[in-house]
Amino acid sequence: MISRRGLLAAILASAALPACGEVMNSSPRPKVRGDDPHAPDRGTAVRSDAEGLVQAAKLTGSVGFVLMDAATGKVLEARDEGVQLPPASVTKVVTALYALEKLGPGRRFATRVLATGPVQGGVLKGDLILAGGGDATLQTDQLGDLAARLAKRGVKSVSGRFLYWEGALPSAAHIADDQPVQVGYNPALSGLNLNFNRVHFEWKKASGAWNVSMDARGERFVPKVSSVNMKVASRESPLFTYSGNQSREDWTVASAALGKGGSRWLPVRLPGLYAADVFRTLARAQGVTLPEGQAVKSLPRGDELARVESDSLPEVLRGMLRWSTNLTAECSGLAASGAGSVAASGREMTAWVRQGFGVNATFVDHSGLGGGSRISALEMAQLLQRAHRDKRGLKPILRDVGMKDNDGKVVKGHPVKVMAKSGTLNFVSALAGHITPPGGREMIFAIMTGDPARRDAVPVAARENPPGGEAWTQRSRRLQGQLIARWASLYA
Repeated sequence: MISRRGLLAAILASAALPACGEVMNSSPRPKVRGDDPHAPDRGTAVRSDAEGLVQAAKLTGSVGFVLMDAATGKVLEARDEGVQLPPASVTKVVTALYALEKLGPGRRFATRVLATGPVQGGVLKGDLILAGGGDATLQTDQLGDLAARLAKRGVKSVSGRFLYWEGALPSAAHIADDQPVQVGYNPALSGLNLNFNRVHFEWKKASGAWNVSMDARGERFVPKVSSVNMKVASRESPLFTYSGNQSREDWTVASAALGKGGSRWLPVRLPGLYAADVFRTLARAQGVTLPEGQAVKSLPRGDELARVESDSLPEVLRGMLRWSTNLTAECSGLAASGAGSVAASGREMTAWVRQGFGVNATFVDHSGLGGGSRISALEMAQLLQRAHRDKRGLKPILRDVGMKDNDGKVVKGHPVKVMAKSGTLNFVSALAGHITPPGGREMIFAIMTGDPARRDAVPVAARENPPGGEAWTQRSRRLQGQLIARWASLYA
């Protein structure tokens, strides 16, 4: 079953294809091989077949992989296993382990409404504070529930200010600084987040004019947003422009790119203001009148009037791994490290991995969006094997990506399960996890493919969909599927 939060996470993640569209593209059904006494040495044939698949993929850059026995860590097959490449969103596997150890499986993230004075005759005699608790999964429907709970406490208005606090986590305007301005997979970070810090932009053309709207839609509420504005500009490029200050965000979009109508999610750079704006609208619908929100750096002392909480940490991380939500990864990692920035938190996780797992990986963030992270296929497989050996709770929250045929379709009822995480950047693709047959040997694998130089050469403005990028990724994913199918046939 998919929760309401999970459903909206899927909708939001669908707008972030280069960083988050991560599933194994193709893996032919394994062919059973007989025991032919006249066949070549099995080990030699295995290596030759694997190299043939790699060469047929015609990928620029490097291809490294490792297959090992899950119980013993014995390497069964490897190629360029020591070459370090960007792991992309496979980084989230490491982040999940890090957060589980540092925060514990019982951790939940709370968003609260506090009051600095009593409620008398429907009037709060003091300030009302919307206090974020670092919940990356908070969505409009939950914020609407929070407004309803506030109304049930008898509040109709406030005599003081409406404040919002986002200091539970450090704030940043974006995760990585080398991405196009409009991509939803690179949102701002804060201790107060909403809808993965994305706003819904919709446009329709009627009678020769454009009607545009910005809203924070959920399943039950579709509040308009006033803090983020959009104008249609008569031009062909650039596709989007953005400017912002402490009180508003302003976008323009090229009219030539709009067609007759459509919609997409855009990143929010002032997440606390955005959440406060939406909460004010939702509160008004519940009969609670609030003034415009004001940011506060230090959380005032006050009595709690209402709260909403995230799912437990394992469920939050399960959703992160399934939908590859970058914001969830960064918030989880920042909460685990207590560091003051994404870069500093990445260094903390790097030190933790090196000390706890004995691998020489480097992480610049928790989502894998930054291209500076590096890990080899062998190091990733060793990390997964040791987590499996120590029962750290990772495998139960990994997604079964399925075995697929040559057309990329899931082979329904296939007995082999592939519990894994994929990762994609421009000209970088990785996949790592467990191959679990119905009986026999369970295996751990890591496949790293990447051309970092080609990725870095793509102009920032073109990184949402660079020429040749989609075809390269498709070839990499096909290779990943072929290797997994072959391993399942030969070694399970």
